[in-house]
Amino acid sequence: MKISFNWLKQFINTKWSAEETEVLLTDLGLEVEGIEAFESIKGRLEGLLVGRVESCESHPNADRLKLTKVNIGTDTSLTIVCGAPNVAEGQLVPVATIGTILYDDKGEPWTIKKGKIRGEVSEGMICAEDEIGLGGSHDGIMVLEDSLIPGTPLNEVFLVEIDEVFEIGLTPNRADAMSHWGVARDLRAGLIQNEINLPIDTPSVSNFHVENRSNRVSIEVKKSKLAPRYCGVTVSGIEVKESPDWLKNKLKAIGINPKNTIVDATNYVMHELGQPMHAFDLDKIKDRKIQVKTLKSGTKFTTLDGIERELHEDDLMICDSQKPLCIAGVFGGLESGVTKNTSSIFLESAYFNAVSIRKTAKRHGLNTDASFRYERGIDPNITEFALKRAVLLIQEISGGHVTSDVDDFYPKKIEDFQVFLTFDKINHLIGQEIDSGVIKTILTSLDIKVNNVSESGLGLTIPAYRVDVRREVDVIEEILRVYGYNNIESDSKFNVSVANSSPYDDYKVQNKIADQLVSQGFYETMANSLTTKSYVDLIDDLKEEHNVSILNALSSDLGVMRQSMLCSGLESLSYNINRKSTDLKFFEFGKTYHKFNPDYKELKHLSLFLTGFKSSKSWTRPQETTSFFELKGILASIFEKLGITDLSFQTVESSLFSEGLMGKIEAQTIVEFGRVTPHILKSFDIEQEVLYADVHWDAVLEVIQNHHLKIKDIPKYPSTQRDFALLLDKSVKFDDLKTVAFKTDKTILKEVDLFDVYEGDKLPEEKKSYALRFKFIDEEKTLTDKQVDKVMTKLQNRFETEFGASLR
Repeated sequence: MKISFNWLKQFINTKWSAEETEVLLTDLGLEVEGIEAFESIKGRLEGLLVGRVESCESHPNADRLKLTKVNIGTDTSLTIVCGAPNVAEGQLVPVATIGTILYDDKGEPWTIKKGKIRGEVSEGMICAEDEIGLGGSHDGIMVLEDSLIPGTPLNEVFLVEIDEVFEIGLTPNRADAMSHWGVARDLRAGLIQNEINLPIDTPSVSNFHVENRSNRVSIEVKKSKLAPRYCGVTVSGIEVKESPDWLKNKLKAIGINPKNTIVDATNYVMHELGQPMHAFDLDKIKDRKIQVKTLKSGTKFTTLDGIERELHEDDLMICDSQKPLCIAGVFGGLESGVTKNTSSIFLESAYFNAVSIRKTAKRHGLNTDASFRYERGIDPNITEFALKRAVLLIQEISGGHVTSDVDDFYPKKIEDFQVFLTFDKINHLIGQEIDSGVIKTILTSLDIKVNNVSESGLGLTIPAYRVDVRREVDVIEEILRVYGYNNIESDSKFNVSVANSSPYDDYKVQNKIADQLVSQGFYETMANSLTTKSYVDLIDDLKEEHNVSILNALSSDLGVMRQSMLCSGLESLSYNINRKSTDLKFFEFGKTYHKFNPDYKELKHLSLFLTGFKSSKSWTRPQETTSFFELKGILASIFEKLGITDLSFQTVESSLFSEGLMGKIEAQTIVEFGRVTPHILKSFDIEQEVLYADVHWDAVLEVIQNHHLKIKDIPKYPSTQRDFALLLDKSVKFDDLKTVAFKTDKTILKEVDLFDVYEGDKLPEEKKSYALRFKFIDEEKTLTDKQVDKVMTKLQNRFETEFGASLR
C-alpha cells in the first residue's frame, strides 16, 4: 500500500522527516518496505529557463530549420538551431541550456550538449511541452506568457510537486490503516508516545447542503445482512473533465492513473478516508430506483473492463428496476458508468459484508482497490461523512449541485465493542509493569475510550472500525506496539527447558536427507500443492474421482490438490530447460491429496528428478548422461543413511514409467523409480530423458522407527576377493544372483557386487554377461585358498543349476 508523505501531512502536520517517520511507522506495526521519490514532472524542470527569441532566420543549409538568437537573461544571447514550425521572433519559450537532462518517452535520460547542426552551432534547445513533461503536444515549441522575464527558472513558473511515498507492507488484520487518515491516526499515537501532541485535521463537510430535491433516487436494500448500510445522493449539473493538477499529482504519487473529475474524486476519497464509493450515470438508472439484491446464477453481466461475466446466486448486486448496474463492492458495470457526456450522477457510499465481498471477488478473479478494503472490513460509521466529503470535492472540481437528500439505509447501527482490560493480564503478557497513566494515554491516542477505572483494570469501548481488536489480548497488543517493543526490558537470565524429542521426528529426518542430497548436487524445490485437473487425463494411475477440488479456485490451473508429485516437478524441469538449463537434479518434500469417499487423505512424499548430464562439460573428463543406475545408487545411499538395508526390488507396473522398479519391505512399498514415459514428458515440452523417484515418506518414517543401529568392530583378519564372469539369460537379475549367493554361504561371504555388464554381437541372442565380485572375510582367523575355492565351487554349481549360467 502506497502512502504519500505530503498527503499524510495534510492530516497531521509533523515536522519529522520521511526517514524519521518511516522508523516510527515500522515500530508501530505499519512496516515501511521502502521510500520512493515522486516528481510530478520528471527532472523537476532543472536547467530549464524562460527565453525570448530575439531573432529567427532560415537556416542557411536546411530549409526546415531555423537559426535563432535567444535571450535567457544573460549578457550574451544563445544561438539555437530549432526545427519547430511555429518558432518566431518575440516569443517567450522554454529553453534547455547546455548540461540540462531531459527524458524521452520511455523515461530514459539524455543530456543537452553544444553541437553543430548542418554546419551551424547550437547552444541549447527550445522545447515542446511533451519534451519537458508539461503536456502531450509535439506540434511545435511551447509558447509562454508574455509577462514572464527571460532567465526565470521554469520550475518557478510551473508548479512541480515533489513527494516521498511510503510503501507499507500492510498486514491483513490492519483494516483500519487502509487510508491516509488511518495511517495518520497511528502516527499521532506514536508521536504522543514521543511527547509530541499534534491534532489530526479531518476534512470538513459543513458546507454540504441540498439545493433541491428534483432527482431523488429511491433505495431498496433486499439483502440487509450483506449490505448493513447503504447511502446515496444525486448531484446534477456537473461537467466531466480532466482533473486539476493538484488532484492528479496526489493520485499519481500513489500509483493511480487519473481518469476524470468524477472517478478521480471517488478514488481520492477512498485513499484519503478508506471508504470506497461508486458513481453511476443518473440517466442510466431506470425509474430512478436502486435495488441492492442478489440475482439468479448464470445471469450475464458486463463489467467496466468489457468482460461479460456469469453471476453467482450469492453475488451482491446493485440494480435498477430492470437490470444490474454494478457488482457491489467489487466492480462497476459498463452500461452505467460515468462518461464525458454525463451531467448527473448518483453517488453511492456503503458498508458491505466482508465475507460476501471476498467470496465474490475470488469467484470472478477480481482484485480492485474497493474489494481490497471491503474484504478486510471498513469503518461502518463514516459512510455518510465520506459521501458528503466526495460530493463537496466533486462540486469543487466539476461543478454541480446536490439534487436529493442523502438517503441512508442503516436499520441496525453497528455498535462499538466493549472490553474489560485487567492490569494483571497486561503485566503477565508483557512481562513488565507499565504505568496505568501511560496505558490510558496510549489507549486514548488510539481512539479507544476508557469508560471506567478500577483497581483491577479498565472498562473500554473499542471503535467499530478496529475490526481486529475484540479481545483483551488484542488491546494489550495495541498497547505494546505503541509503547514500543524495544522499550521492554529483557532479563539478564533466561531459563530454558530441554525438550525430550525423538531422533525420528519428521523434520529431523527430512533435514538429514536434504543435507545429503544437497551435497550430491541436488537443489530443493517447493511446488504449489494446487494444480490443474487435466493432469488426471495425462496419467492413467490418477483418477478423477480422487481429486480434491477447490470450492473457490483462483483459476482453472489451480482447481484441485495434486494427486502426484510428478507433474509439479516436471513443470519445474520444463521451466528450467526452456531457459537453457538442461542438467538438473531436483528434490522436493511434499504432500499429495486424495479423496477416497467419504474420507480425505494426505500422503507425504520425497520426489527426486534427474535429467541431462552428470557434470558440466570439461576437457578432463567425457560427459555422461544421468542413468537409471545413478538414480538407484542415490536412493541406496539415502536408505543406507536411514538404516534401511533389506529392500527387495521388483518391476513396477505403472503408466508413469517406461522402465522402473519398486522397492518394498515385506508388503509395504517404500519407493518407486524409473524413466518417465515419453508421452508424459511431451505434454510438458520436455524432449530429454527424465528419471524420477517417488519415496513414500510416511512408510519410511514408520520403518525407521523400528531400526536399531548395530556397531561392529573393524575386522581383525584380512579379506579376499574372487570374480566370476557369467553368461546368463537376459531375464536373470543381479538381485536374484545376490540372494542365491548369500543362501549358499552365510559364514565368510560378506559382499556381492556387479562391476560389469556386457550385451553385444559376440554373445548369443538373449544372453548377457555379468562380472560379479565376491568379498570373503573370516572373523575368527585368516582365510585359506581352500576355504574360498570351496565356496566359489558351490556358487558356480548353484548358478548353473538355478539360472543356467556358464563361466566365460
